[in-house]
Amino acid sequence: MHDKYASLRLKNQLCFPLYAVSNMITRKYKPLLDKLDLTYTQYIVMMVLWEEKQVNEKFLCEALCLKSNTIAPLLKKLEAKGYIEKSRDSSDERSLVITLTDAGEQMRDQALCVPESMSREFHLTTEEASILYKTLYKMLDEEKARKNGS
Repeated sequence: MHDKYASLRLKNQLCFPLYAVSNMITRKYKPLLDKLDLTYTQYIVMMVLWEEKQVNEKFLCEALCLKSNTIAPLLKKLEAKGYIEKSRDSSDERSLVITLTDAGEQMRDQALCVPESMSREFHLTTEEASILYKTLYKMLDEEKARKNGS
């Protein structure tokens, strides 16, 4: 017999395990990031800056799939901690430039333990992790392409 409500069962939803795992991962990051005095979103901002050193706000929003109104308070807190400096782009006053400070750069060494600790938390084979990574980025890339009208 066909159950017309089968699609509404929680166990049949892709969104639920993604949501639950995302929450679980963020909870596992918390004690590690507390030692660095960072929230998870501040941490991902710092990861972009450790790689790029200086970015504009638009680049940061796109890289992290976040909106400006979400990024703004994060940047304010990171600036108050001395990890970043904000300035206006001299060629475009509307563009906010975020620069990693020496203190922010030094925190990078302290953060090295975070990915190592997190990788031990999840018992995935290299192949499983690779498949999951590729699948999630495929979903993100398709959404970005859709938003950009590609």
